Amino acid sequence: MQAQHTLNAMELDKLRDKIKDIRIAMLTTQEVDGDFHARPMATHQMDEDGTMWFFTYDNSNKVAEIRNNERIALGFSDPGSEVYVSTSGYAEVVKDQAKINELWSDFLKTWFPNGKDDPNIALLKVTTHAGEYWDRPGGKMVKLFEMAKGAITGAADKTGRNEKFGDEPR
Repeated sequence: MQAQHTLNAMELDKLRDKIKDIRIAMLTTQEVDGDFHARPMATHQMDEDGTMWFFTYDNSNKVAEIRNNERIALGFSDPGSEVYVSTSGYAEVVKDQAKINELWSDFLKTWFPNGKDDPNIALLKVTTHAGEYWDRPGGKMVKLFEMAKGAITGAADKTGRNEKFGDEPR
């Protein structure tokens, strides 16, 4: 694994706050031929240090892609509350039955019908080093007001926020 830069406590708190109500992330990996592949993944836990955990099968394409190139991106979207987050980091495949047991919940049987003791289950451990978010304080009502105001006055909507956090690896 390459040298990693991690987020500071304030950045982690902001990331945690932005994604706390977003259950599904789009995980992007790079295929061996160089193309990018994104797929939805349910986030199961974000540790105090910002590590995120995802369940997968050890023999999946995403695992092969991560073993070839551990750099990944995660995208989180909640259009209802106007929150969008993009992160980049590193993924590691973890085969730790104790951690699987800790994170397991019965709703996972939909994707893993053989249960938590299936020998093909693995975890993706994702460490974030950088990201960016976009949001709109006040949500939909502010957006509707700004749209109406813009239609009448021609003024651009300036209520959205955009902020980067973390460092790109050197």
